[in-house]
Amino acid sequence: MASVQREPWGKTPDGTSVELYTLTNSNGLVAKITTYGALVTELRVPDRAGKLGDVVLGYPSLEGYLDPKTHPYFGCTTGRVANRIASGKFTLEGKEYQLATNNAPNHLHGGNVGLDRRVWKAREEPSDSGKAVKFTYTSPAGEEGYPKGKGFGYRGCSEGSAVGSYQPVGCRLCKVA
Repeated sequence: MASVQREPWGKTPDGTSVELYTLTNSNGLVAKITTYGALVTELRVPDRAGKLGDVVLGYPSLEGYLDPKTHPYFGCTTGRVANRIASGKFTLEGKEYQLATNNAPNHLHGGNVGLDRRVWKAREEPSDSGKAVKFTYTSPAGEEGYPKGKGFGYRGCSEGSAVGSYQPVGCRLCKVA
């Protein structure tokens, strides 16, 4: 039987509570996803012999993810961009925008405080294949220098799939590369 468990997982430096969701399917597959950055902290899947093993690099507690100098994007949800933007600049509708340059001189994985360093909302919900947890975050216009607001959704399913799906939802016209 598939299950979803929720537990407290600590607090960010500003005092925001963070939760850890553990999704387990009937085959024993386990995915642990936290509301801090919608990070996948653990993913136990079977090897050829059927023995479960964790295939995600990560830390056992929230503290390991809080220091940007020691957290190399393990298990993270990148964004708004999953790579570098040269010189941290792009043009949209004829206007040039300067983004945060956290990988001098470039913009990397969403800037100084990308999606992996935001606290997401989470809620349990049914899915076609059993239980699921939906993680959502809305990035407001101006965040990290981006001109338009954008919503993000991530759904972790506990039955029938390993982790789930990730879907950006445009609030206004956005550059999608």
